[in-house]
Amino acid sequence: MWTARQRGMLIVLVAGLALLMAVRYALNPVRIDEPPPLGGARAAELLDRLDPNAADAESLAALPVLGLAIAQRIVEYREAFHAQHPNQRAFARPQDLTKVKGIGPATAAQIERHLWFPGNDSSDQETR
Repeated sequence: MWTARQRGMLIVLVAGLALLMAVRYALNPVRIDEPPPLGGARAAELLDRLDPNAADAESLAALPVLGLAIAQRIVEYREAFHAQHPNQRAFARPQDLTKVKGIGPATAAQIERHLWFPGNDSSDQETR
């Protein structure tokens, strides 16, 4: 059994902890008034986008809605294009990807934000 003094100390300890928790909760509320932004002001400048004119099939397959088969078709199309048109880019804008079998306008629109077309300043500005 607990003595009266032990019970009193236990009550003081529990009351102190409850007061400490109440103060911490008041100073650091759990709820968030406004959700954080999805991306920072310069998030679009990160080098997390792929150049379809240079990326390998494994990297392209990591993009949403693209699988390894379509990624390999992109690489095959690009290599065939370069064989016929040296010193030209196979893909200058996202819509050019629709020339690859299995990629339609909807798919090109879905992966557009993950692509980068170097040297095409207007495309860079539109995707940012």
